[in-house]
Amino acid sequence: MEQQENPLDRERFCCSICVDLVKDPVTTVCGHSYCKSCINTHWDNGEERGSYSCPQCRQTFTPRPVLGKNTMLADLVEELKKTGLQAGPEDVACDVCTGRKLKALKSCLNCLASYCEKHLQPHLQSAALKKHKLVEPSEKLQENICSRHDEVMKMFCRTDQQCICSLCSVEEHKDHDTVSAAAERTERQRELGLRRQTIQQRVQDTEKDVKLLQQEEEAFNGSADKAVKHSEKIFTELISLLEKRSSDVEQQIRSQQETELSPVRELQERLEQEITELKRKDHELKQLSDTEDHNQFLHNYPSLSPLSESTHSSSFRIRPLRDFEDVTAAVSQVGGRLQDILSETEILQIVSQVDVLLPQPEPETRADFLRYSQEITLDPNTAHKHLLLSEGNRKVTCMSEEQYYSDHPDRFTHHPQVLSRESLTRRCYWEVEVEEGEGEVSVAVAYKNISRAEGSDECAFGFNDKSWSLDCYGNSYDFSYNSINTPVSGPVSSRVGVYLDHSAGVLSFYSVSDTMTLLHRVQTTFTQPLYAGVYVYPGSTAEFCKLK
Repeated sequence: MEQQENPLDRERFCCSICVDLVKDPVTTVCGHSYCKSCINTHWDNGEERGSYSCPQCRQTFTPRPVLGKNTMLADLVEELKKTGLQAGPEDVACDVCTGRKLKALKSCLNCLASYCEKHLQPHLQSAALKKHKLVEPSEKLQENICSRHDEVMKMFCRTDQQCICSLCSVEEHKDHDTVSAAAERTERQRELGLRRQTIQQRVQDTEKDVKLLQQEEEAFNGSADKAVKHSEKIFTELISLLEKRSSDVEQQIRSQQETELSPVRELQERLEQEITELKRKDHELKQLSDTEDHNQFLHNYPSLSPLSESTHSSSFRIRPLRDFEDVTAAVSQVGGRLQDILSETEILQIVSQVDVLLPQPEPETRADFLRYSQEITLDPNTAHKHLLLSEGNRKVTCMSEEQYYSDHPDRFTHHPQVLSRESLTRRCYWEVEVEEGEGEVSVAVAYKNISRAEGSDECAFGFNDKSWSLDCYGNSYDFSYNSINTPVSGPVSSRVGVYLDHSAGVLSFYSVSDTMTLLHRVQTTFTQPLYAGVYVYPGSTAEFCKLK
């Protein structure tokens, strides 16, 4: 079926200002049509001159004309857009059409030409042309022509990584590794498929990671909500209990107050009555005493009533009332104990130590490490009796004589070592200044349930599965864990840095001087909070440094 030529000529419906299909067409008084925005902009630029002219016929208008919409032209433009047969600036034109070029539907890689629907028919009907490779319309067909020999480039030179024609393969590419373009495409297509598989696998893996993170986030949020709900319940119960205890104490105090004051008030009332009676008697006696008539005085004197006995003896002494100072002291003691309990649990600190889901990079410079500096103080209740603690329990020295310490179940009794007060459950860093005397100093971390009183090496740092120890000798280091000793190489320094990332299971020891040198790194899984510790031989000293 022959292609009917489109009676609509695209150029006839183009705006002479923007040279494109007219948009929102308007017509001037002289009869020429333009895009509404184009003619308005043209006239805005000439407004200073006070006159307005047609860009095509140069006719001048004064004042500025009112533009009317060209409805017929607008309809024709819409019809042209709907047919879309004639090639526009953005379309690939048919190479066979003469005059008006129609829009190409396909390009042929063999003919290196593009065809509209009419001129494409031979490729769809001819047996010979059906074998040609048809693709979507392309303006880059000429790139398939060899610029040197003006032939189609159907081969590929792997040596120079470029497309070539058959003449190129026997001339300048004669001894090169050449194959057909189709063969190279097949190879590259295979590689492309493998790359796509890799990408798709990475997408799947990443999607799994995203899903896992979402699950972790949901679990984390659920844990946080559960902790908030539980803490609210516990503190509400504590507040209710405190309010009840407060009410009970107040009621008991008021009851005791009434019990103690009731007899006092009764006695006070009797005494006040006695005072009133005595004052009345005194008034009668005064009146009789003031009588001037002797006979009247003597006549009335015998009628005086005898004085009643006092309600209390002359030896009566008021017993001071018991006050409630003991009760105040008892309540204060309970309040202090409660404050100590809340302070010792360090709830807020524990909350701040909850780790986020994503792993954090390990520090590199000393400044990076100092961001995680942890103040360490030693626990006297764990110190061996030959260890002297000083400098606010940051410094420890092994003495020949025993120090005075009371017995305590946490105390090390066989080895001269001590643990910190602080439990370590997050990322932290500390440094120990070592002054060796006659023997070594071991810088260690340990679980709280490490053995304390056994007579063997089982309770020594590094000789069990509950502690990790860097042993510092005069000119060397050893690392010990679970009775396995590993020599460690590195520059010897009097200061040892310890970095711990509890959740990541990382424990690192560093030699600290002008630079930091990694001595030994442990990668494991910590199942309990850790405590910093030191093992100090007689005459040696170790001090946990204050880090700024």
